[in-house]
Amino acid sequence: MSLESKVYIVGAGPGDVELITVKGMRIVSQADVVIYTDSLVRDELVEMASPNARVYKSAGMALEDIVNLMVDAVTQGKSVARVHTGDPSVFGAILEQISLLRKAGIAYEIIPGVSSVFAAAAAIGAELTVPDLTQTVILTRMGGRTPMPEGEQLRDLARHHSTIALYLSATLAKKAVDEFLEAGWAPETPVAVVQKATWPDQKIVRTTLSGLVRAMGDAHISSHAMILAGWALDSELPDKGEHKSKLYDKSFTHRYRKGVKTVE
Repeated sequence: MSLESKVYIVGAGPGDVELITVKGMRIVSQADVVIYTDSLVRDELVEMASPNARVYKSAGMALEDIVNLMVDAVTQGKSVARVHTGDPSVFGAILEQISLLRKAGIAYEIIPGVSSVFAAAAAIGAELTVPDLTQTVILTRMGGRTPMPEGEQLRDLARHHSTIALYLSATLAKKAVDEFLEAGWAPETPVAVVQKATWPDQKIVRTTLSGLVRAMGDAHISSHAMILAGWALDSELPDKGEHKSKLYDKSFTHRYRKGVKTVE
């Protein structure tokens, strides 16, 4: 299946080159032009591009330079793979690229990818939505040079006491802890930190809210880290045998299974 003359915004996944989707890999391998975030996307993935493709690293490029490359290529009838880390729709900074592409009349398509939040959960063997414990996951970040909108400060979101995933917040761990505690979280709340999930040099730290800052310091983690917090991160949950879903309950009926009565 040949590619159209347009921009494909491809989610490359968290790091492991096998965690890109089949469609994403096909686009990368067939595109005439490949532009990738070289600070976060593995070179091994881009090496699978066509030998005839023009490949550009975008880490040192300005927004206008990246968009101009894409516009010029599509105008010449070429296909472009704009490769982002993780899933491009979550902290992917794609809106400004889309805005300029639309102004230039350039067609685009977004190809989803595996987000680092799910790669981190897989790395520690955790389920983020545990029945009778939490059924909500909040994906957010700490406000830094990019401020948070009104009502989206961590202390506001944390009052829901659901599982929280913090992107782009490794250097603000102390502030995060303070806001969790301000929202009424217990100091012993489980926390997991995964740096560079699925990369060969991946690091995993399991700790508590009160021990987070020291644990990250001891592990020398200050970037490229996902912080997961909440009781769903309790490493002992699998051994407790509690919090079972209704999905496999014999008495729970659905279109594929009739309820089974218990014989006394």
